[in-house]
Amino acid sequence: MGLEIHVQLATRTKLFCGCALEFGAEPNSRTCPVCLGLPGALPVMNRAAYEASVRFALAMNCKIAAFTKWDRKSYYYPDLPKNYQISQYDLPLGYEGFCDIDVEGGESKRIRIRRAHLEEDAGKNLHDVPGCSLVDLNRTGTPLLEIVTEPDIASAQEAFDFCTGLQKLAVYLGVSEASMQKGHMRFEPNINVEITRGSDVYRTPISEVKNLNSFRAVRDAIEYETQRQVQDWLSDENYVFGKAANENRGWNADKQMTEYQRSKEAAHDYRYFPDPDLMPVTTSADWVEKVRGELPESPTVRRDRLVSEFGLSPGDADLIVADRGDADLFDAAIDGDKTLAKRMTSLMLGAAKKSANDRDLTVSAVLSNAASWRQLVRMLEDGVVNASAGERLLLEAMEGDAAEVDFEQMAKDRNLIQVQDVGQMSAWVEQVFKDNAGAVQDALSNPKKAKAAPGFLTGKVMQISGGKADPKIVGQLIAAKIKEMQAG
Repeated sequence: MGLEIHVQLATRTKLFCGCALEFGAEPNSRTCPVCLGLPGALPVMNRAAYEASVRFALAMNCKIAAFTKWDRKSYYYPDLPKNYQISQYDLPLGYEGFCDIDVEGGESKRIRIRRAHLEEDAGKNLHDVPGCSLVDLNRTGTPLLEIVTEPDIASAQEAFDFCTGLQKLAVYLGVSEASMQKGHMRFEPNINVEITRGSDVYRTPISEVKNLNSFRAVRDAIEYETQRQVQDWLSDENYVFGKAANENRGWNADKQMTEYQRSKEAAHDYRYFPDPDLMPVTTSADWVEKVRGELPESPTVRRDRLVSEFGLSPGDADLIVADRGDADLFDAAIDGDKTLAKRMTSLMLGAAKKSANDRDLTVSAVLSNAASWRQLVRMLEDGVVNASAGERLLLEAMEGDAAEVDFEQMAKDRNLIQVQDVGQMSAWVEQVFKDNAGAVQDALSNPKKAKAAPGFLTGKVMQISGGKADPKIVGQLIAAKIKEMQAG
């Protein structure tokens, strides 16, 4: 399989006019003579869209063309008012790239990128009203980066992993919101099957499944289409590439099957020719290197670094790098100190993430000051406050709107500074042993309860200390006292 992927770029305006991009706006309210294709209207290229496309192409390890032009791709469809789409045909802005994905067994597989080119989107046909179709042209002229892979993908799961990885990369770079619900990414797998029988090899015709708008649809459509092609070949051995026609098919999610739409077009069907109204685009090697130098560390490389340098689990590292702001906050807060990494991970992925998720925000969007985070993590690591107090302080800070938080002062104001006086903690332990003779006896002589009893006693010490005792030291004192009593 190869994939064609359309990514809507996160620009404020359309690709060749100044109309605003706004999801959910009143139908046909974000249009102008240019995107409606009215006579005499001339397009002007959106520089931000081109720069975002180059940034994404470089992140996919593509070569960047020093010269490219705009082409007209001619076809008729009700939501394409000009009857042609402005695209890039033989000179795409990016080419010969690759992306690596993780596959089973912890291995990596390279998926080659054939091309990445910039083009405008069509409008949208709506079929909700019985007896007619409605056309909304708000989307007409939206900038799309089309990414075309080589046929390197061997399974539905590989396609799923590639698509999800590409979405994360787009969001990470800030080139697209990449929202499936808003249609910011659409996937079109080109599928055929190689069948070996003895020394003979048969290849089925290519089917392109159009406009899949979810990762699940990508996986399900490929799994179904693969089996359909095998079954069609078993029924008719002339169902092979070159004898049977290539097809465009649609995915029916309700029936969980692909359905025939039309025969698949070839390039000559679109009658490409250079657009006479737009200047070609040239890029200098210096500018390309400048853009390359501004690229952030990729999510995959960053995840691997967090695992190798700071001992995070791959799952935790994936969660942190899922949002670039959160990943930047993590790195800035621990500032290379490996001793803080575990505490920071626990805070970010525990209470902080839940609090942020409840407001549909990321952790870094709620509390972004790295120095404040580092102060709190250091207080926990040094035993200045215990875990429950640290969580309480963090949640209270996230409920406020302060850009910077002094957690040490907060802890003092709320009487949460942890007691480090061993003598005081020993007195609390003595009191708890006196008041909980049953638990003490369980710790000494009940094999079934001996492991749980010290934890119970520690909890009682924390209770009478108002949560200010250091649970680590308390645990050590309790263990020593039990050992002493057993020896006696």
